[in-house]
Amino acid sequence: MRFFYLFLFLNTFILQAQELTGQQLLDKAIQHHDPDGNWLTFQDYFQVTMTTPGNPDRVSNIDINLPAERFALVVNRDSITTSYVVEKGDATVLKIDEKKPMAQLETTFKDEERALFMQNYYTYLYGLPMKLEDPGTFITNQVERKSFKGKEYLVLEVMYDENVGSDVWYFYFDPTTYKMEIYQFFKRDQKGDIDRTSGEYIILTENYETSGINMPKVRQWYYNKDDKFLGTDVITN
Repeated sequence: MRFFYLFLFLNTFILQAQELTGQQLLDKAIQHHDPDGNWLTFQDYFQVTMTTPGNPDRVSNIDINLPAERFALVVNRDSITTSYVVEKGDATVLKIDEKKPMAQLETTFKDEERALFMQNYYTYLYGLPMKLEDPGTFITNQVERKSFKGKEYLVLEVMYDENVGSDVWYFYFDPTTYKMEIYQFFKRDQKGDIDRTSGEYIILTENYETSGINMPKVRQWYYNKDDKFLGTDVITN
């Protein structure tokens, strides 16, 4: 009887993947993570603590207001507090050394570029899978079936317009709940082929609900090439 249920599950899983298109899988995943369609009007605050081997923790206070086109990030590491604010594409950066409260550190154009990068970084990763509907995102029509760390997933392959990015991403969804549990990216070599020794994979666990959005609370980062652990970031507020 046990083998019968296993057979039934595997056949259901295979048929499910064959029947779903890439867009249909994405729609189901978005329904899980943003059931009321709140992402486009998202405006909320959360705190993320990143722990990496051999380094002090980095605490990031993140404020995203999509309707106002505003992003604010305050990062604390060691004695340095850095504030990034982006409003309608204009970036402002302020650095303060807590050991010298009256001293403002010099900021450069690269710091402003960093602010824009951080806006895109946090908005993208915490806006997934909804961000896969952004212009310049290309989702393959075929849904793959893959086993990762002993579990079967429905997988989307995603590529981007050259003006957006050159990396190739894979998103792993639970075949029953459509919860996003892993994402993975690879870089391309000089010929434009996928370099399977490059990039990272990120395992997503637990759930953090804010403004109707179900975000991964814990993200664990690893290299693809050797499974080396890179760090963990956790929503801590």
